[in-house]
Parts: sequence; C-alpha cells; structure tokens
Amino acid sequence: LALAPLGAFAHGDEHGNGGAPMAKVTELFTKVAADNPKKELELITVEYPPGAVDPVHRHDAQAIVYVIEGQIVMGVKGQPNKTLNPGEVYYEGPDDLHTVGRNASATRPAKFVVFFLKNKGAPILTLADK
Repeated sequence: LALAPLGAFAHGDEHGNGGAPMAKVTELFTKVAADNPKKELELITVEYPPGAVDPVHRHDAQAIVYVIEGQIVMGVKGQPNKTLNPGEVYYEGPDDLHTVGRNASATRPAKFVVFFLKNKGAPILTLADK
C-alpha cells in the first residue's frame, strides 16, 4: 500500500473534491498471493464522514467493496451509479475509472471494507488526470 496516494483520502479540496470531507483509510492486511508471487491481496476499511466525496481515481486492481454501515454511492465510467446499503457488494475492475465515490448522507457516516487483488507493491489508488 502506497501511503502517498492514500493521502488523497485524508484531506479536502487539494485533490479536486470541492472541499468536501474526505475518507479515512485504514490498512488492515497485506499478503503476497500464495499462487502468484507477483500479486498481493490487500484489505482496507474506508470511513466516510457525512458529506464525504472521493476525487476521481482508479485502483489498477480488482476491488470488492462491502458496506458495513451507512449508505454509499459508487460509480465507474460508462456504468450507472449504484447506491449501496449495509451488506451490499460492489466490484471495480483494474481498468475502471472510479468517477463517483461518496457518502449518500450529509448527516450520517458510512463505513466499508475493500478487498484488492493487485500487482505486488503497486499503489491501491491513482488520482485521475484532470
């Protein structure tokens, strides 16, 4: 997990989210894939404060999102946005541009887990060019 890209989730406005509150990301687990030493598994939690909005980015990984609490809105380029509730799952592929990632509520926090399968040592997040 590269810490510099995760900084994009730590503070508002400098990365184009319009000054909205940004997510808190916590690394939980990283391990080289047993069947392919060039790949690694990574698990993080993301906490969206009320009104949080992510900047446009990509993951260059396969990502599975599982919502724990609250309600979030996710979307990738070329697909309709999807509102997710606790217990629901969302998938992003390695070539997807993550155009929408936000808390659906302006008053309640949201929390979700993300599982990544990615190239070993690759960052989990790359900000999109403006």
